[in-house]
Amino acid sequence: MARAKSVYICTECGAQSPKWQGQCPGCGQWNTLVESAPEPAAGAGTRFASLAAGAARLQKLSEIDPRESPRAPTGIDELDRVLGGGLVPGMVVLIGGDPGIGKSTLLLQALVRVQPAQRTLYVSGEESAEQIALRARRLQLEAGDLPLLPEISLEKILATLGELKPEVVVIDSIQTLYSEALQSAPGSVAQVRECAAQLTRHAKATGTCMILVGHVTKDGALAGPRVLEHIVDTVLYFEGDTHSSYRLVRAFKNRFGAVNELGVFAMTERGLRGVSNPSALFLSQHAQPVPGSCVLVTQEGTRPLLVEVQSLVDSAFGNPRRLSVGLEQNRLAMLLAVLHRHAGIQCADQDVFINAVGGVKITEPAADLAVSLSIVSSLTGRALPPKLVAFGEIGLAGEIRPAPRGQERLREAAKLGFEVALIPAANAPKQPIEGMKVIPLERIETAFSALREI
Repeated sequence: MARAKSVYICTECGAQSPKWQGQCPGCGQWNTLVESAPEPAAGAGTRFASLAAGAARLQKLSEIDPRESPRAPTGIDELDRVLGGGLVPGMVVLIGGDPGIGKSTLLLQALVRVQPAQRTLYVSGEESAEQIALRARRLQLEAGDLPLLPEISLEKILATLGELKPEVVVIDSIQTLYSEALQSAPGSVAQVRECAAQLTRHAKATGTCMILVGHVTKDGALAGPRVLEHIVDTVLYFEGDTHSSYRLVRAFKNRFGAVNELGVFAMTERGLRGVSNPSALFLSQHAQPVPGSCVLVTQEGTRPLLVEVQSLVDSAFGNPRRLSVGLEQNRLAMLLAVLHRHAGIQCADQDVFINAVGGVKITEPAADLAVSLSIVSSLTGRALPPKLVAFGEIGLAGEIRPAPRGQERLREAAKLGFEVALIPAANAPKQPIEGMKVIPLERIETAFSALREI
């Protein structure tokens, strides 16, 4: 029987199929099968062996002496924040983002700063040595002693790692590597999975901190099999518009720190520079209060951020439109229904547009109160009082639910000069906050009557 010329591998679970199907037979996901060259069966079980194959001795949890791993700072405070405090020996980090957003630039800056204290290695599979040297010169980095390896062969890279024994390694990028044990092309599902598994095994066995750069698809997700994100310890995403000078690095997975941490950077002529006060980026400067604007105190990991939420409510011509930028659109429709039912505010014949200033994406439900206040402000044409902030989740019954870390949000707002806060009653501080008037709310209809009394 003739051997099949190609197989189809699921990018989510790695299951194989001899022919293309709309639905993966392994995990049931749709449109995830991609064509790949078949791999030899010999040695397949050993290639994908467990990362902890050498530690097969049965142990009791009480017998294990856990030790806190020392962290090595990268010299970039915002990157250390996202990583959970710095680099950990044996840590495997996967960082992804749009092309040209600054991944290679940030990692080159980090390696140069780490190099005096630790042995480093930069493995480039996309750029030549001359291109990297030109970038270092353009950024005015003192990278003369930085070891550089332009190579895409996994076996040669592992041999170099065994010889140099670096402590921090950057692989740029994982999609360009290939293993001679496989026949498929670099970037295929099998190659990405095998190369990531081999590098992760080396990092865990030797204590090397491995940083992998990953490509993203047009939908913004990391390219390659989903198992790639499960293998690594930390997954970072670069966010932001390439036409803007500001970049956001967000942690979506971190085994050594908090998830959803946010690092804010500004792209300058000398590379990416950390922004110490990111709240100033997300607040518009108005000469006087304008209708449709409300400042929200959101929480990104352990950091409270002040973000201006803007609304525009206008008469609709035909079917009313609901457009949300930076906030969830389905939640906007729910808030409009709650405002109509419990506060008597009618927007059925109005276009409603919502925008979070600065390009930040807000996913937490604590933005509900600020969004509702900005909508009513735009609808009535009345500006909210100056120096006012708000946060709180709104339920379908019209109640205002508490938000986590309410005290930290209030202290951050007071530090930036805000004087009035509309918050859930459950978040009311036990001790008064100096310079700030806190108004606790239990239901959405009481929020608008409280505004008239300010």
